[in-house]
Amino acid sequence: MIDILRTPDDLKIYCEGENTDAAFETVLENGTLAVYVTASTARIKRILLRWNFPTRTPVRIMGDKWERAYGDMTWGSLNGEIFMPWYFLASDGNATVGYGVKTGANSFVCFQYDAQGITCHIDLRNGGKGVCLNGRELKACEIVCKKYENISEFEAAKRFCAVMCAHPVLPKEPVYGSNNWYYAYGVSSKEDIIRDCEIIASLTKGLANRPYMVIDDGWSLNSCGGPWYPNDKYGDMGEIAREFKKMDVKAGIWFRPLHDIEEENNHPERCINRQENRFLDPTHPEVKEYIKDTVSRIRNWGYTLIKHDYSTFDLFGRYGFSLNGMITSDGDWQFYDNTKTNAEIVKELYLLIQHWAGDAVVIGCNTVSHLCAGIHAVNRVGDDTSGRHWSRTRALGVNSLAFRLCQNNTFYSADADCVGILEENIPWHLNRQWLLLLAYSGTPLFVSIQPKALTEEMKKDLAQAFEINSLQQNCALPLDWTYNNTPCVWEIDGNKTEFDFIGDVYPTLLDFNTQPY
Repeated sequence: MIDILRTPDDLKIYCEGENTDAAFETVLENGTLAVYVTASTARIKRILLRWNFPTRTPVRIMGDKWERAYGDMTWGSLNGEIFMPWYFLASDGNATVGYGVKTGANSFVCFQYDAQGITCHIDLRNGGKGVCLNGRELKACEIVCKKYENISEFEAAKRFCAVMCAHPVLPKEPVYGSNNWYYAYGVSSKEDIIRDCEIIASLTKGLANRPYMVIDDGWSLNSCGGPWYPNDKYGDMGEIAREFKKMDVKAGIWFRPLHDIEEENNHPERCINRQENRFLDPTHPEVKEYIKDTVSRIRNWGYTLIKHDYSTFDLFGRYGFSLNGMITSDGDWQFYDNTKTNAEIVKELYLLIQHWAGDAVVIGCNTVSHLCAGIHAVNRVGDDTSGRHWSRTRALGVNSLAFRLCQNNTFYSADADCVGILEENIPWHLNRQWLLLLAYSGTPLFVSIQPKALTEEMKKDLAQAFEINSLQQNCALPLDWTYNNTPCVWEIDGNKTEFDFIGDVYPTLLDFNTQPY
């Protein structure tokens, strides 16, 4: 298979308007192919690298996603028309080769693999326009390539992820617990969340590593947006955190850093200047202060887990399932600071949140996987599961866990999302399997429990799952993932385990734009 740690056979640079002085080079250093770029007046948009090498033997490929997975990760045939963000694996049945870039790149990078070779696209734009480097030399990315023989595709994926991320940030102790979204869906109150906390405390009684109770959307003045102060149903958020602490449960909370209706209406000059919607621009000095104040306030209320959401959508106007190969379509818009690439801006936002969160665990949701690795300790690797529709949990939960489990403890702690438990919705014999898979996976286990849905059988199963997951010392890997994108055959602690994720709830037609929770 193709070795790309060499000078490409073709190199192209694309600028906004004429290329007056933009230049770039590829340099072999420290086992990588580093790509450096500079310009004084030219506004660089993207770079293309091409390695020619014909593939004439059967090969299967599996690529990553920009941010979360949306039930769409799979091993497939050679297809030069699809793009694969960040990295991909190619296997001929005898060897597996990983192609990708190191995490923390200063550009958005994706690959295409066709029968004649590999193309690498390096996106250096600022918003939809070319970046103004103003003479700065930028290391756009570091390309890596590794070949693995005599091991499974999954083990190769795990090892390659460790190559791409040399210094992951991981939680000091396993993260697990409860999140109220998947039964409350934003309709909640102080009394409700205290009751939820009592439930999780009782199910984890005696466990040394205590769980989190995460308050999701519904606590702030506006639904799914700021200002990030409590509404009348919640009242004093600090008091709620103290109530959690009395029950020996850690306090967690959700917020959306780039959407505050009052700020956007009062200060449109601080917003991203796209026409179709309005969100806060994280490169504006006043917005940076706003984020600092918001995160600091939440941390001072006593919350030791902060989950931030929607940033990819708010930055680029699209969710992962509709992002094209270049993150955002070409357009006449840019950020307030046009001297940074989109990737640099994303990383600076994550670093800002992480810094002011202090020692709190930060969970990224709708975050760019390759850019939050090495910054946040926990990352949501898939789109929302559901407490109402099993097809959604199966498609988004099982698929995301299987195909991004290789990133767990190599990039971050990989959160494959919740077990939603509602009365008369998902049969327990199905939900219980998802619960046990998460419990033994070595990844965070979060549940969302409608109190009236809880039965004695569920309590027993949940208590067992939490006891296992509070340690996260088990090892799970999908055995049938190369031909089944919702794997049902797993190896757990060396033993083969088969799950039935279909039962009598057959797959439905999912439309991720309109599919209800």
